[in-house]
Amino acid sequence: MLRKVALLIAAVTAVALVAPVTATAATCAPVDWGSGAKYASQTTTGLLTNIRAGQQECYDRLVFDFSGVDDGYSVQYVSEVTHEGSGKPVALRGVGKLQITVKSPSYDQNGNPTYTFANAAELVDVTGYQTFRQVAWAGSFEGQTTVGLGVRAVLPFRVFTLSNRVVVDVAHVW
Repeated sequence: MLRKVALLIAAVTAVALVAPVTATAATCAPVDWGSGAKYASQTTTGLLTNIRAGQQECYDRLVFDFSGVDDGYSVQYVSEVTHEGSGKPVALRGVGKLQITVKSPSYDQNGNPTYTFANAAELVDVTGYQTFRQVAWAGSFEGQTTVGLGVRAVLPFRVFTLSNRVVVDVAHVW
């Protein structure tokens, strides 16, 4: 009888320890995500006004805010992110390097900036993020803006648009 009780306790303990991990892993599975390039053709252009980041349970998120609508982008892993116009390399921390280009400028029709930053190498503070390592400026030239996103590894990501945002999510795991 004592042996049956011990086996029952062991079984219940094992289920209690495994169940939450399994539920979280299933919840965090990046369905329809991948590491391949993602593009959307531009149909309208806004002006970049802000770049911000946030942490979620299963991914880190980078958001580009616009005045007006922006729905064009190109996001892909590259061996080296380069500056708009000059082609010079952008130094980035992390094994994976995402080059993110939104099809909107960071300046208005008179050349006045609509997005400003204090430090081109650290656009957003991502200290302590699980996946992101650095967000760096790569320039705004001929109506488009490029940012380099350093991540800890080449991980699956997704990109989508809202009426005045482009959102890039990078999963914490495969």
